Amino acid sequence: MSELSEILFKNIKDTKYYEEIYPKRNLPEDAIVTRFAPSPTGFVHLGSLFASLVASKVSEQTGGVFFLRIEDTDQKREIENGVIGIIDSLNEFGIVADEGATGENTEKGIYGPYKQSARKEIYQSFAKQLVGQGLAYPCFCTEEQLEETRKKQEEQKIRPGYYNVWTKCRNLNLEEIENKIANGEKYVIRLKSNGREDRKARVSDIIKGKIEFPENDQDIVLLKSDGIPTYHFAHAVDDYLMRTTHVIRGDEWMSSLPIHIQLFEYLKFKLPKYAHISPIMKDEDGGKRKLSKRKDPEAAVTYYSEEGIPKEAVIEYLLNIANSSYEGWRKQNPNSAISEFKLELNKMNISGALFDMVKLLDISKTVISKFNAEEVYKRVYEWAEKYDEELKEMLDKEPDYAKKIFGIERGNAKPRKDIAKWKDIKYSIEYMYDEKYNPKYEFQHIKEAEDIKEILKKYLDVYNDNDDKDTWFNKIKDLSESLGYARETKQFKEEPDKYKGHVGDVSMVLRVALTGRQNTPDMYEIMKILGKENIEKRFNMI
Repeated sequence: MSELSEILFKNIKDTKYYEEIYPKRNLPEDAIVTRFAPSPTGFVHLGSLFASLVASKVSEQTGGVFFLRIEDTDQKREIENGVIGIIDSLNEFGIVADEGATGENTEKGIYGPYKQSARKEIYQSFAKQLVGQGLAYPCFCTEEQLEETRKKQEEQKIRPGYYNVWTKCRNLNLEEIENKIANGEKYVIRLKSNGREDRKARVSDIIKGKIEFPENDQDIVLLKSDGIPTYHFAHAVDDYLMRTTHVIRGDEWMSSLPIHIQLFEYLKFKLPKYAHISPIMKDEDGGKRKLSKRKDPEAAVTYYSEEGIPKEAVIEYLLNIANSSYEGWRKQNPNSAISEFKLELNKMNISGALFDMVKLLDISKTVISKFNAEEVYKRVYEWAEKYDEELKEMLDKEPDYAKKIFGIERGNAKPRKDIAKWKDIKYSIEYMYDEKYNPKYEFQHIKEAEDIKEILKKYLDVYNDNDDKDTWFNKIKDLSESLGYARETKQFKEEPDKYKGHVGDVSMVLRVALTGRQNTPDMYEIMKILGKENIEKRFNMI
């Protein structure tokens, strides 16, 4: 077999060479080494962001390493700037790898290259080893022959694949192989499996617990005809040489575990610990399905940037999904950094969490409520530069004025929680700009035009820009009382027949006349920013 390995892999280095240049990492004994290993074939899915967050978090909290490996062996499906898109998406949410790809052709770390397309000779070295040990062989079957085999299996209603009696090239002798190579026949390298479907492959998954599958008995392809490895083979070699301790990935890969266990066994590699994450689910017609790239815009992480949902809110939400204990921890530690929360893999949801946009936006409101006016302005401006030219122009016109607006009900014990995403900002502030002001006067309990005009006129007589908030509100109470309205809501509830309404009704008239809306932030602060001249101008429009 060593003769065959030399024929197939001339001038390929021995695996010992790679063992030496990729030594064991000098880390604490309990340090976890994880990776995110996407293919640059499309946008980053929310589930992938979730997996990378979990992987980076558990490595960080143990003093380990989190690296980014680009699995670009399927170059037919690769999209332009796919690697940059992956890196930018992670960075957007504050997930920065300790090692790995940093650009299309740049990287950091000593365990690279971190793009599989640049590691071809490494895979060939380990394939050569397996051939030399009689655990792999060249297969010359054409696509047509494999298709013919598949049809026969279907006709016989048996399991499809390249195994047992269907392995036409498994027992070719050296002379036959040499002749085929000399004739220019293309070949792949297949694993020579000794697995049996009636035996079980067992593994203890950190999230799923103990699981078992039938052993792999398929002679899977290790290297394609161009020498590029398949995912299964590349991942085993890379995770070993990069010294990955924990493989954290979506549970769609669970069915591949028998193959992966077998590869690690044949290659004499220590098996990493596996943690298979359940998918994020979507409620549909009372049932559940996976969050879909095709059906759900929120499946793409770019959606959150486009909507203007702060990255902190998305991360907070994903940590809620990751561990049920996170929500309680956050309530007890409202101002702590997420690095202080210890994520536990064995407490992750086994069946898959249901995506809840209402919950996410509620978290986002809380996150935004903690930003000061300067931070809100900065974030909104950066978002508007990309997605809303009209809003950018509004902010550019008077930055200090915009910051005053963003400062309403902010920085106190109970800050406002009415903003969930930057996309909603323009609507929420446009009534503060005369050129955008387009009121809809929908008054509530007080609707008679004469009553409304009387309230507005008499209020202007007493309004003073210099009043503190208590004085300001007492004047509204006094006005209410003088016009036959209860100065306290409680008074009106106790004796409704005695009054025309209450101070809240009068306040609503002022609010709608001033802003054109029934719901706004604190009216006192709005008035302070607009000033008496503007207030009078708006009241006179009624």
